[in-house]
Amino acid sequence: MADGIGRHPMKAVDDTLLSVLEDRMGALVAAHRTGALTPEAEAEMSAISQTLTRPMSSLPPFCVLMAGLPGSGKTTLSRTLTNRGFVRLCPDEEMYQRHGVYGVDFPRGTFPTLERPVLDDVAVELREQLQAGHDVVVDHGFWTPADRNRWRAIAIAAGATPVLVYLAASHDELWSRINKRNKDHAHDPNSIYFSESDLQRYRTRFVPPGSDEPHVMYCGDPADVIAALEKYE
Repeated sequence: MADGIGRHPMKAVDDTLLSVLEDRMGALVAAHRTGALTPEAEAEMSAISQTLTRPMSSLPPFCVLMAGLPGSGKTTLSRTLTNRGFVRLCPDEEMYQRHGVYGVDFPRGTFPTLERPVLDDVAVELREQLQAGHDVVVDHGFWTPADRNRWRAIAIAAGATPVLVYLAASHDELWSRINKRNKDHAHDPNSIYFSESDLQRYRTRFVPPGSDEPHVMYCGDPADVIAALEKYE
């Protein structure tokens, strides 16, 4: 466990987790009443309900999920959290190990198909790590509410406290970082090659967290996220 983050007094952790779950359940119930509940959100409701009705048997670990486009700072933040004792899970690195360089060793258009089983395996490892009591950060963008609901439900079902971090950045900021790191794409799994038009297209598909998704804002300083996590104590 991470010093200062993973070691909480029992009652403080319970109160924090219950507050997060109750707030999220309230938003889901409201969506259910209007008929806007997705299958993923229904699964999340079920996981929350099970967690709220069972006794806490151990200190709930953190599960940090991120919402952000390429170049928003996900890897920088997640690596900072590993220095605080978090386990880092990175689907892009697993993709690189299994299939090689994006757009070189496999066609760009096959990425979603190849990534699906990788994400399924990462989800299994996430569940196992959380059930073992480890704090975990998932170094992945989670572009839509449906994606975030699914992974939040996994964390809740494993008895963890999910924390969503929104990494907001302008197009110019993102493109400046991506353009610099593109030169490393052949040997760095965290530097997948993207063109500026790719980034513009991805932004149209990215759905930022709204008021119904409690989240921590990240503006480039990992200390802000660490401070927010420490408030959970």
